[in-house]
Amino acid sequence: MLRLITLLITLLLPVAATAGPAHPRNFSKQAHLMGSHFTYTVVADNDSLGWTALDAAITETRRIDRLMSFWDSTSQITRINRAAGLRPVVVDQEVFDLIQRTLRISELSGGAFDITFASADKIYRFDRQEHPLPDPAVRMAAVARINYRNVVLNPAQRTVLLKEKGMRLNLAGVLQGYGIRRARQVLDKMGIKGGLLNGSGDILCWGRQANGSLWRVAIGDPDHPGSISSWVQVTDVAVVTAGNYEQYFTAAGKVYGHIINPATGLPATGLRSVTIICPDVELADCLDEVVFVKGPTNGLAFINTLKGVDCTLITDDNHTLVSKNMQVRYLRNNAPVPATALRP
Repeated sequence: MLRLITLLITLLLPVAATAGPAHPRNFSKQAHLMGSHFTYTVVADNDSLGWTALDAAITETRRIDRLMSFWDSTSQITRINRAAGLRPVVVDQEVFDLIQRTLRISELSGGAFDITFASADKIYRFDRQEHPLPDPAVRMAAVARINYRNVVLNPAQRTVLLKEKGMRLNLAGVLQGYGIRRARQVLDKMGIKGGLLNGSGDILCWGRQANGSLWRVAIGDPDHPGSISSWVQVTDVAVVTAGNYEQYFTAAGKVYGHIINPATGLPATGLRSVTIICPDVELADCLDEVVFVKGPTNGLAFINTLKGVDCTLITDDNHTLVSKNMQVRYLRNNAPVPATALRP
């Protein structure tokens, strides 16, 4: 799932090296990864460490993509899909572990998050054009193949089996978050003490900017792409935003975004934007989709049951809602606004 909201980040640009003691600086590099635009920023004392660290982080994310991409004909996910209904497939331990974690999220969310959603994705074209909804019989046939319970894991053999022909796995709802988490682990081993990794709306930040300030992340306004709805100033946390207003189609004048409700096979409705704030970027990447599928009321109720997870969302009718334990502060027009002021 492509992250569809524009996130603007205030960063200090690197300055030219000068003689004298080394001072921390922000180093940034952009890359096209997982079909999306990524920007990685690290804080380092010298050019060699800064640029080497960025290259290593990008290389690690690219490795994850090749290993588990739905679109790569050589990936282990593609091998699993080709063998659906036929035989189990041996996979690497990290692939097995990630799939196992996603199935736990599926169980926790009552199936709102389901990596077998790809069994129904071909019945839609999210091209911003007007299309009729697919015939109900076609949709229900596709939904019949969506069922995370039919993903069978064998820890002893390290195999994955899709029980029915026509089933397909797609880790798009978690892969960017996982790729960023792995990149952070690489940077930690290299001694990077601060950074911000942004994968098209999946953000993980830690430490401080080179000037000692927190990382300042902007949440985009669905009505005005490129503009800002609100700011958060954070560190040591993930801020993951998903929106349904860039990949969509319309039917009878109604907008349908790209996030599919596994229970119905229909695109999820009721929300335009969901932002999850929690320490784990991989978890946050899954939870924004859960909230989209569950909708504003049930989505917030679900988040309110989770410890250490906060959420802010924008509904179809442009109301902004936040979870009950939201502690971060928002900035609008450069003036701080307590998060409580945004609650309904």
